[in-house]
Amino acid sequence: MGTMTTLPLVVGVDGSDASLTAVDWAVDEAARHGLPLVLLHASRWERYERAVPSVGLSRSSERVLVENLVAAAAERAGRRDPEVKVTTEIVPDDAVDALLRAGDEAFALVTGSRGHGELKGLLLGSVGLAVAARAHCPVIVVRGDKAGLAGSHERILLGAGEPDTGAEAVRFAFREAEARRCTLDVVRAWRCPAHESADDPALANEPVRRHEEQASALLDTLLSDAVADRPTVRVRRVTAEGPAHSVLVRRSAATDLVVVGARRRHGHLGLQLGRVSHTLLHHADCPVAVVPRTV
Repeated sequence: MGTMTTLPLVVGVDGSDASLTAVDWAVDEAARHGLPLVLLHASRWERYERAVPSVGLSRSSERVLVENLVAAAAERAGRRDPEVKVTTEIVPDDAVDALLRAGDEAFALVTGSRGHGELKGLLLGSVGLAVAARAHCPVIVVRGDKAGLAGSHERILLGAGEPDTGAEAVRFAFREAEARRCTLDVVRAWRCPAHESADDPALANEPVRRHEEQASALLDTLLSDAVADRPTVRVRRVTAEGPAHSVLVRRSAATDLVVVGARRRHGHLGLQLGRVSHTLLHHADCPVAVVPRTV
């Protein structure tokens, strides 16, 4: 049997501040998991240069700029951790397409929260959003405050989805918590419809207890395999009342990484992000991992 090749961690680089922050985070992540790191730059300039007369920058000077940008990112990665094996790729293609293609052979894709030239007011860049919505491997959008980016909370947050879509996210979160030797908080949000507790004030607590018990039972079902596989991971099961997107955004402030599952429908090309993922990608105080399950 041949040795299994290790899939790389792939990070998109475009020279923006957000992408350099993503490179730093990706180097640390690659080191944690013993993965090679690929710095990927994609732009369409090569594709157009034959058809369009050169305006301003010649093709060769544009190419030099891109090569310098990628070399600077590689140098930065090498300074951060000389042990991580870094390679660079420059692809003459749309950034989203290039990253999605790379994601087919990657441990995960890492992107910054905002690209070059994107509006300052934009909460999340269009590339990060499109990649998180469509990739077939986990996507980590690097965002949030300094503490979360540095991993100083020593805590990972998993938003517990349904068992049919959440299994991949659970495995990812446990592997991450094990590599970081940190606590894994698994949160299942629940809500009690108002009409259930309003019918008879004397029984008001009954439906609430029932919903909470259902949430707790779902956590047990979702986690049983992973707990058996990785017994050293410290797990805190949390049931919380409220909409999942609000509960998770609030808790992200004390977390180094929030992990959520996503469902991918075959042959469906539109954005496939639920409300929870979408909200976290725009508002979380730490990096967000969207882990797909293809159904």
